[in-house]
Amino acid sequence: MVQQNGEYALPIVIVLSAIFGAAIGSFLNVVIHRVPRRESIIRPRSRCPQCGALIGVRDNIPILSFLILRGRCRRCRSPIPFRYLLVEALTAILFVVAAMRAGLPLELAFDLAFIAAIVALIFIDAEHMLLPNAITYPGFIGALIARILVPQVGGSHLLASWPAWALSLFGGLIGAAFGGGLLWVLGWFWRRARGIEAMGLGDVKMMMMVGAYLGLARTAVALFLAFLIGAVVGVALLLRRRERDWQMMLPFGIFLGIGALVSLFFGEAMLAWYLSYFD
Repeated sequence: MVQQNGEYALPIVIVLSAIFGAAIGSFLNVVIHRVPRRESIIRPRSRCPQCGALIGVRDNIPILSFLILRGRCRRCRSPIPFRYLLVEALTAILFVVAAMRAGLPLELAFDLAFIAAIVALIFIDAEHMLLPNAITYPGFIGALIARILVPQVGGSHLLASWPAWALSLFGGLIGAAFGGGLLWVLGWFWRRARGIEAMGLGDVKMMMMVGAYLGLARTAVALFLAFLIGAVVGVALLLRRRERDWQMMLPFGIFLGIGALVSLFFGEAMLAWYLSYFD
């Protein structure tokens, strides 16, 4: 009977996580649309931006409503941005992955909150080239709280004689200083050398949040992936343009977010694989 329960447990976890993730993704779409415009995320109710019609309950079912309506407003038939479906589906997938690797329930709750914040930042930066303080500041505080309540959530082992919560908190602060500090230093050097802004303070604050949650080692992985993916995408975009503009601005928060999510799930395994070559 235990084996049978175990066989049924995984599909149930997957389905519930996907439903919850899609619902949070629907909320994140509100955040992505309203926070950059300094609008309330609570009121008024969601409306069609073209005709102003209120979005009814039947048209507000994550993923399904978009597919049923074929990506158009029920009233005026104006196109609904594909981003709405993408955010809901992506959040659902990420929540499923997080749930399948979850440890303690509290750790899972913090992981889901971190994922939601990163998804929101990625899509806001893609649309507005902005990383709002309204997300990064609470995210940083929340990461430090997570460090205390779920000790060593980022895997810091610096001073074994310290209490677990203090060791974990210190590891988070080191990660924040490394993540945000490295970007700030790189931006400062680039500004002195080229006279242009290469790294905004929004990127710095985002990586302070990421570093506080992931700790030093996984933050290093996140940054490596962000620079690697950013470089590949940047070169690809330059090759597609007729005029080579080496000062082309990219929303780097997208790559930082991707690096952070990959490192959250696979950072420790990637580090172990890399370090195995030095054994």
